[in-house]
Amino acid sequence: MKFAEEIVVEEFLPTVRSLLAGELRAEGLTQSEVADVLGISQSAVSKYAHGDVTTNDRIAQDDRVQDLVNRLSEGLSSGDMSRVQALIEIEVCIRDLESPGSVLAALHEEAVPELAEYGASFRVHDPDSTLRSSERVLSSLRRGLRILENASGFASLIPAVGSNLVACLPEAEDIDDVAGVPGRIFDVKGRTTVPSEPEFGVSEHVATVLLAARRHGATATAAANIRYDTDLLAALEERGHDLAEFDEAGDVASSVGAAIETTPGATVLYQTGGEGIEPLIYVLGSDPESVAHTVCELV
Repeated sequence: MKFAEEIVVEEFLPTVRSLLAGELRAEGLTQSEVADVLGISQSAVSKYAHGDVTTNDRIAQDDRVQDLVNRLSEGLSSGDMSRVQALIEIEVCIRDLESPGSVLAALHEEAVPELAEYGASFRVHDPDSTLRSSERVLSSLRRGLRILENASGFASLIPAVGSNLVACLPEAEDIDDVAGVPGRIFDVKGRTTVPSEPEFGVSEHVATVLLAARRHGATATAAANIRYDTDLLAALEERGHDLAEFDEAGDVASSVGAAIETTPGATVLYQTGGEGIEPLIYVLGSDPESVAHTVCELV
C-alpha cells in the first residue's frame, strides 16, 4: 500500500526543489539565499546543485511543473511572491497533478495498480481558496507598487493626503477584502515612498471608492488616487478613459455609485474638493499593475 503523499514526498518535492534551486541560482541568488527561500539547509542546496539528489524526469518534463517552477523562481527572486503564496501554488499544482491522467496519478497507479479501476481524484485543497486568492492579490499589488516606486516622477502625482494603490478579492464585500498600503504612499523629498508591505483592511478611503464603484457595475479590481489637475484629467480622457465626477462632501459610497450609474464605463473618478477636502482623481483598472502603468504614463 502506497499513499499519494508518499509519491509527492519521494518524487515530486525533490524534483521541484532541485529545479527551483537551479532557477533561483540562475536568477542571481546566493546559495544561502536559496536555502532561506526554500526553507532547507545550504548543504541540501549544494546537493541539488551538483545533481546528488535523485529526481523524476517525468515530473520535471511536465508542462505544469515547468510553468510552476518558472513562476515561482521569478516571483521569489524579485520579491513579488511571498513564501506563503509559493507554498499555496505548489500545493495547488500537486492536487492538479493528482487528477486522473496527470503525472502524479499515473505514478500512483503504477505503484498501486489496483487504483487504475477508479477514475476519481482526491482533491484535498481547493484551487480557488480564499487564501490563494488573497496571496495572488497581494502579489499583484506588490508588482504594482514596484512600478510606482521605480517610475521617475510619480512622486509629483502624490496629493498632500498621500496616495494609495489598492486591490480587492474577486468577491469583495467590505474594506477587509481590499488590500492596500498601511499609512499610504508619500512623496519624501521627491521620492515615492511605500512605508510598508501591503495588507488587507488598511485602506478606508480608496477602498471605499473602489467597492462603491464595483457595487454599481464597475468591473475594476484595483484603484489608485492621485492629485487633482484638469490637465491630468484631459490626458486621461485623451487616452480613452471615461471620466465621472462625484461629490466628496456627501456620502462617498452613494456619490460614487451615482457617478458610475451615470457613466457606466467610467475608469476615472474625480472630485473637486471643498472646505477641508482636497480634490483628488481616482484611476480604476483590472489589476494593480495596469493602474500603476496608467498613472505613470501621466508623468
